[in-house]
Amino acid sequence: MDLSVYRNFLAELAYASGKFLKPYFARGLANDLSALAVEHKADQSPVTEADRDAEALLRQKIKTQFPAHGIIGEEHGTERDGADFVWVLDPIDGTKSFISGVPLWGTLIALLHNGAPILGAIHQPTLGQLLIGDGQSAELNGRRVRTRTTTTLAEATLLTSDTVNLDARMGAARASALLGRARIARTWGDCYGYLLVATGQADAMLDPIMNPWDIAALVPIIRGAGGVISDWTGGAAHRADTTVAAATAELHATLLTALS
Repeated sequence: MDLSVYRNFLAELAYASGKFLKPYFARGLANDLSALAVEHKADQSPVTEADRDAEALLRQKIKTQFPAHGIIGEEHGTERDGADFVWVLDPIDGTKSFISGVPLWGTLIALLHNGAPILGAIHQPTLGQLLIGDGQSAELNGRRVRTRTTTTLAEATLLTSDTVNLDARMGAARASALLGRARIARTWGDCYGYLLVATGQADAMLDPIMNPWDIAALVPIIRGAGGVISDWTGGAAHRADTTVAAATAELHATLLTALS
């Protein structure tokens, strides 16, 4: 399948979202949270006016360019999810970082074909980084990137979005023991952690709680960079709300063993 048309449109969507979101992020840097209109969902996760409006912008562009395609979004729900092609949108992955003036957030955009992710993008407009993967390759700002070849946890930089959810899933003692086995363990999390793994700046990323819009874009990116991504049992990461483990190909099996 020739993905060039979709890949170009994916980049267009990413740049459009970045242009829209950068002024909002600047307000966060200025500690102007009232201008961000921060609210909290039922699960107490934050959401902003920027989340909702950025997704609405992307949805309108998709409907104009590909009216037969479906859309799944974190903020505005699902339309035509049975279509052959479905776009999956998370306008701000890492909202806690976004509202805190920390640039470890990004926009996630994926394209599914018959339910499987075939294209994915992570865009961090403040840092000027656009990472696109198609399962065969991954490029950061047009430059091919690869995962590292790290083979052991003792050599690894291991990331997770936060230790609170990791402790809740594994138990504090087990989670601490796992993080303690790594050479470096940090909460450089959300989508930015996966960008670091795909670009060879970290070796593994763990998340115990993920939604479909958090995951879909990551699959073609990590695989395209030569890494492996799955749930914590080794199953498909993108099928449902699930755990996620992404790592270098040489380290992934060891990581799953440690998680089990």
